[in-house]
Amino acid sequence: MDAPYAIEMLNITKRFPGIIANDNVTIQLRKGEILALLGENGAGKSTLMSVLFGLYQPEEGIIKKDGKEVKINDPNDANDLGIGMVHQHFKLVQCFTVLENIILGVETTKNGVLQMDEARKKVMALSEKYGLYVDPDAKIEDITVGMQQRTEILKMLYRDNEILIFDEPTAVLTPQEIEELMQIMKNLAKEGKSILFISHKLNEIMEVADRVSVLRKGKYIGTVNVSETNEAELSRMMVGRDVQLVVEKGPAHPGKVLLDIQNMTVASKVHKNNAVKNVSLQVRAGEIVCIAGIDGNGQSEFVYGLSGLEPLVSGKILLEGKDITKASIRSRSELMSHIPEDRHKHGLVLDYSLEYNMILQLYFEPQFTTKGGFLKRKEIREYADKLIGEYDVRSGQGAVTAARAMSGGNQQKAIIGRELDRPHDLLLAVQPTRGLDVGAIEGVHRNLIKERDSGKGVLLVSLELEEVLNVSDRILVMYEGEIVGELDPKKTTAEELGLYMAGAKRNTGKGAEA
Repeated sequence: MDAPYAIEMLNITKRFPGIIANDNVTIQLRKGEILALLGENGAGKSTLMSVLFGLYQPEEGIIKKDGKEVKINDPNDANDLGIGMVHQHFKLVQCFTVLENIILGVETTKNGVLQMDEARKKVMALSEKYGLYVDPDAKIEDITVGMQQRTEILKMLYRDNEILIFDEPTAVLTPQEIEELMQIMKNLAKEGKSILFISHKLNEIMEVADRVSVLRKGKYIGTVNVSETNEAELSRMMVGRDVQLVVEKGPAHPGKVLLDIQNMTVASKVHKNNAVKNVSLQVRAGEIVCIAGIDGNGQSEFVYGLSGLEPLVSGKILLEGKDITKASIRSRSELMSHIPEDRHKHGLVLDYSLEYNMILQLYFEPQFTTKGGFLKRKEIREYADKLIGEYDVRSGQGAVTAARAMSGGNQQKAIIGRELDRPHDLLLAVQPTRGLDVGAIEGVHRNLIKERDSGKGVLLVSLELEEVLNVSDRILVMYEGEIVGELDPKKTTAEELGLYMAGAKRNTGKGAEA
């Protein structure tokens, strides 16, 4: 007789107002395997895992662990059953240390006093065993996203969880961190842990998973062995059509200089050195210039300096010939559109409805506000509905859905639609495809090229090597706050780009030097 499945979710149905998120879905996870859960943005992957973790109760269906039916009313029940979850948006207390976050909720006390020494020993032993190196005394607000994720994984291991759920774990990681995470997941599976890996990145699934279960619009499509499938077949199962995996574009025809940055220096919040050091660059109308680099090399601060979120230490920014170095954020946003890196912090007001998020930078225009200062609700609704349709933003209740209630990918699509639709000559796109599925990525790339071909300038900041090489017309590599190379995507390779990104190679305009 075969061993029972580690986890079975049988005929799960979960409804929200206006939407069936999971429609009679069944998935089965074997002990010691990595099962990938694949689907478009809003396909119901995170909802299904939230049911397993006790955050939601299903209307129909049952859950079995090791062949026995279990009831999971809340995350405490899930933890008691050995089920742990790393959420897409981390659940960490920013002002606590790494160690405090790991033990939060399962603290050891003696006469009412926290026993930190034992906890520290256990955390350090786990971090050593699984190659999850962290600084236990660093505060969460001061560490990189990759380190925060390690903290989340250690939180699960500290609780001796056997079933590990990773919800879009690579969405915010650099290529190097992704490789490390894949290795960690393989090691965990070898130890006998059972892993559910939610993703829509086909190459990662092909590399790390044993089997793949596919969801589409809330319904279960099928399960296949990774060894017997390929990326094209998986994308067809996921989207329901053939997806163009290669970006098609003609040559660029650059025109006048739109953006001229001269000797920009921006301070760092984390350490005493400047995060951006003396950077100069130009973006012309009709071209896509990409800033490539490993996360944490000054790209975020560069974007803050350009968009007005941080003051410059020195330097000058000219946009369409106008000096905007000291201009307000609103006056800058009237000249350029900005898809921000962190959609929750800088892209959306999460408790506003989708329609109000769509007019965040335009609400004061006569189109949406009367002379007396009242919002024109009918016009706002019509505008939001137009963008929702054009950019395929999926939400349970359409324009009145709270932004918080939407999947990460659909939040991103809403921001992209809003920014592309409003008047601008320059588009600043920071990680625009972060957290998007292949079908949506194809749409974003098409839109970036359309922007370029309509004579606008695009400044793209990306960590995705493939995106950098496929979409851009010129690549500028940022390393430790400086531009260390300018490359032609037609003449370079991923390997060469990687060397520049790691600081092993520089190009000072007199040819490359190692």
